[in-house]
Amino acid sequence: MYTSLPALLVVALACPCRALWPIPRSLETGSTPLVLAPDFRIVGLRDSPADLSSAVARSQAYIRTDRMQRLVVGRAEADRARVQDAMQLPSLVLSIPEGEGVGSIAQEAVGPLGTRSEEYVLHVPADGAPAMLAANSTLGLLRGLTTFEQLWYDLDGNATYTLEAPIIVTDSPAFPYRGFMLDTSRNFFPITDIKRTLDAMSWTKMSQFHWHVTDSHSFPLQVPGFEEVAEKGAYAQDMIYTPADVQDVITYAAERGIDVLMDIDTPGHTAAIYESHPEHIACYLGSPWQTYANEPPAGQLRFASPSTTTFTTELFAAAARMTMSSLFSTGGDELNLECYTNDTATQEALAATNQTLEEALNTFTMSTHGVLTKLGKTGVIKSDMVLDHNLTLPNDTVVIVWKSSADAVSIAAKGFQFVHQPSDYFYLDCGAGEWLGQDPLGNSWCDPFKTWHRTYTFDPFMNLSASQHQLVLGGQQPLWTEQSEPENLDSIVWPRAASSAEVFWTGATLPDGLPRNVSSALPRLHDLRFRMVQRGVQAIPLQPLWCALRPGLCDLQS
Repeated sequence: MYTSLPALLVVALACPCRALWPIPRSLETGSTPLVLAPDFRIVGLRDSPADLSSAVARSQAYIRTDRMQRLVVGRAEADRARVQDAMQLPSLVLSIPEGEGVGSIAQEAVGPLGTRSEEYVLHVPADGAPAMLAANSTLGLLRGLTTFEQLWYDLDGNATYTLEAPIIVTDSPAFPYRGFMLDTSRNFFPITDIKRTLDAMSWTKMSQFHWHVTDSHSFPLQVPGFEEVAEKGAYAQDMIYTPADVQDVITYAAERGIDVLMDIDTPGHTAAIYESHPEHIACYLGSPWQTYANEPPAGQLRFASPSTTTFTTELFAAAARMTMSSLFSTGGDELNLECYTNDTATQEALAATNQTLEEALNTFTMSTHGVLTKLGKTGVIKSDMVLDHNLTLPNDTVVIVWKSSADAVSIAAKGFQFVHQPSDYFYLDCGAGEWLGQDPLGNSWCDPFKTWHRTYTFDPFMNLSASQHQLVLGGQQPLWTEQSEPENLDSIVWPRAASSAEVFWTGATLPDGLPRNVSSALPRLHDLRFRMVQRGVQAIPLQPLWCALRPGLCDLQS
């Protein structure tokens, strides 16, 4: 249970805190101006873990440097008179109930899904008494600090204020998995860009960074014992993620409440492995590529070969040991069977082992996922492997539903827990035109562009029975990077990716009791976008500034 909070008389309004994203599950606000005292400070725990102390320091820095003005006509000037004689808030005091073990944020963030304690209670009084943030874990305190940072606006550097005290937030996530997926194979992203993305994820209370680190185009991950794969499969020697780089990303993410799910896509999408181990790759650069792959370059693991199965299983074991997460993804999408029909080595291996191709795929998958189980990891796999193939998978396998939102029903019917990543709602790369040459139409396969409005209307329980709701772990938006590099990373991802962060944190109902809706979301998403820009993330504007300052006046029916 939480530390008890004092009773408070509150004027309840209809979600007036325009800055909050994701909107808390329960929110009560008043209408009293309140400013931060000049010596305002956040008081941490007596024996605070180092990463909580760092989170406190970041929050104090953001509050001091955001210089975020309210998005109203007149901006800060409109509030000057109300703020002039406001009470001052001296401090924010953090607490965890006595007797609770105090672990680090990083430890809490990488626990198995369903075990992470992210709930918190935040109380900001209007009478000048200290604010209080209580949680059962340091991870919960981090989530509460993120909310607290968003409450405040700047008056020309002379005051940091809110107009809505007193404020009470009682909050917890609707789903444990709230993610973003980045593909670093098709184009390479330096660690600095990944860290900036992790920062933005933490500001929206995302919990999972799905790192699709390898694919057909390049293999930039340096795996201990398999260094030759990256040495020959990466684009260049300065486009490799070393074990130190991986640990840097994992630690940085965990300290911000984010678990890193490593993804090595197999047995398809593995052409880059040919450069170091041609014996394991079938139909390399097969032409025309449409016959052998869903996109160029063609090349897939010869999973029917016992030596290839051994190679891949040992590669996964070494890579899985690099991560702190309880999750590890083996990919599994878009396997081209025609490739193996025309591959002599595969046909010889099938004859030698007296297996069909499907039986060989099952043997391969049992081996690769079996080693993950031995290492205490939960395997994550794409929905293709469950819907298109008859595999023996561990019962705790997590399935990524990606082709269509309609596929969730079939996955649920098989009893697997799953993560929503449907291309008809969540793909950030759709609608930018075709990346293949000699295409007269120039359309991408998953047109149209997926707006934040589209994502925001997603129902995680669509067409599922009540008994199947427990199978939904959450969801994520992916960025496949055929047309993305660091130069356009921020603008493609933000603030659109924040839309799913609220879908899976807040759930279907807003704190005012109304269903989640784009009309009330837009002013808050504007606020988030402006705050991101203040912090160095080049998120794109959603409307002209005139509209952002006048909520509702640019609505279709206004």
